[in-house]
Amino acid sequence: MRLAFSTNAYLNFPFEEAAARIAAIGYEGLELMADVPHAWPAYMLEGSKQGIRDAMQKTGLTFSNVNAFMMHAVDDHRQHFWYPSFIEPDPNYRRVRIDHTKRALTLCKELGAPHITTEPGGPIDPSQTRQQAIDLFVEALKPLAEHAESLGVLLLIEPEPELLAETTDQYVEIAERVNSSAIGLNFDVGHAYCMSEDIPAQIKKLTPHIKHYHFEDIAPTRVHHHMIPGLGAINFPEVVDAIKASGYDGWITVELYPNIDDPDGAAKRAYEVLKPLVKGK
Repeated sequence: MRLAFSTNAYLNFPFEEAAARIAAIGYEGLELMADVPHAWPAYMLEGSKQGIRDAMQKTGLTFSNVNAFMMHAVDDHRQHFWYPSFIEPDPNYRRVRIDHTKRALTLCKELGAPHITTEPGGPIDPSQTRQQAIDLFVEALKPLAEHAESLGVLLLIEPEPELLAETTDQYVEIAERVNSSAIGLNFDVGHAYCMSEDIPAQIKKLTPHIKHYHFEDIAPTRVHHHMIPGLGAINFPEVVDAIKASGYDGWITVELYPNIDDPDGAAKRAYEVLKPLVKGK
């Protein structure tokens, strides 16, 4: 297994500097935020894409993932992370999310990354039933999965509290309906802890689906707020042991976007806690 760090903690830095800082701490990989200020796909010219490639080559980093979950560029007043969502009642808002995801998949292929992560359906609108929301989500995902298949990349769904798919089991319900080899699970350990999931058991159960991990800690209250590993209540030695036992040997990306005021400090502390656990197979 290898450790990566997400650039969504480095909103105050250009991509090239963020990459250099992440590499200097010791991480082998980097998760690219497909959003402002680093890589909003809708307005990326070839020169900007080449600049990202050059920075990755210069630092020796590898892409762990392209994060297409957040949409700060849209600046939706409701919430910058998951709005607009795949299940908006208004089809025009849905189209904004769908088009962004399609562009992010193409960018993923162009940069040589393995997959993108996206939101799990967004919040259910008061006007919707859960089944209506699931139907809309599946309808949106099917052509996106076909696009991912044609590119040879993966589209990973990330369950999150208070959204349509909150748990890893709910991801399975949706993935089975989409029925595509290009759909996978981004297992966010902090989100699973918030939902009181048995994390080692779910890792074992969902091994065939899991293509990438997000790590962050969560307080004992299980309130969804990303904390530096070691400062919350998650038993990371137990989690890492379960991941190793599953045979997974891919990327674990640390996601600490609340730490934009000191991303280096957060990245260093997380690395010091996690590196001894993940080293070796």
